[in-house]
Amino acid sequence: MHLTLKQLRYFAALAETLHFGKAAKLCNVSQPALSMQIKDFEAHLGVTLVERGSTKLLLTLEGQEIAKRARDILMSVQDLTEIAAHRHHPLAGRLRLGVIPSIGPYLLPKLLPEAHRAYPDLELSLRESLTQTLVNDLLDGHLDLLVLALPVEPDEIETMALFEDRFSVALPQDHGLTARESVTEEELSGEHLLLLEEGHCLRDQALAVCQSVQTDEFRASSLTTVVQMVANGYGVTILPALSLAAEVGSSGPIAILPFAEPVPFRTIGLAWRRTSPHKEEFIELGRLIQDCLGA
Repeated sequence: MHLTLKQLRYFAALAETLHFGKAAKLCNVSQPALSMQIKDFEAHLGVTLVERGSTKLLLTLEGQEIAKRARDILMSVQDLTEIAAHRHHPLAGRLRLGVIPSIGPYLLPKLLPEAHRAYPDLELSLRESLTQTLVNDLLDGHLDLLVLALPVEPDEIETMALFEDRFSVALPQDHGLTARESVTEEELSGEHLLLLEEGHCLRDQALAVCQSVQTDEFRASSLTTVVQMVANGYGVTILPALSLAAEVGSSGPIAILPFAEPVPFRTIGLAWRRTSPHKEEFIELGRLIQDCLGA
């Protein structure tokens, strides 16, 4: 008996769901059929991959390692298929794109129509989520490409910097600092800084810029909510330049004050698996993003 791709797919699904019924549904097969293939897979390897408890299913140490290798093999097979399918049609077919919430609402309205015009055969499948979730999905093969703030840490990921997104301070219109031409971090000392909830990289970047400001339990999942709070006098916040056109004027009366030089910024870029065969296509899409934004 030889190992089969079917067995690898079934075991990868089981490792992901830790549930025979859910894995069978994911693979569109019956649960007995999936269970039999997993047993054959274990018999061929000569190791136990799954601990079958009465209420809980766990992977053994060998199962965890083989699950990772199975995912790697399946991604390589997928890459081979995509190379053949896209050889004569770059940026065609399905592209699973992940984007963080502090970029998506401001980039996508500009990018999507241009991408449709330039690459009519490209089918974008979008997911908006936090950085770590997107990175995990990229490494697991559930996403192909990310748009996010750099850097990202895993060595398995390759990146392309697109542009610098400079930060400004958003204040209530009647704030005492609005008469100034620019502001320093020291001048914000003691201000009440409103931030996105934990997990958003923009929150960490804002805290790095303004280390001496006050924060509280206020948390928001969107910049629009933060700006509303600023407009109503609850504090100040840090906004990236990418968001200004959409947020300023649409969320109530606020003032935007630039930072004094050197102006803090975040670097926006693309990220993909180093093993992906589509590096040149991703770079081409990155250049389109730069053109859309005049970067």
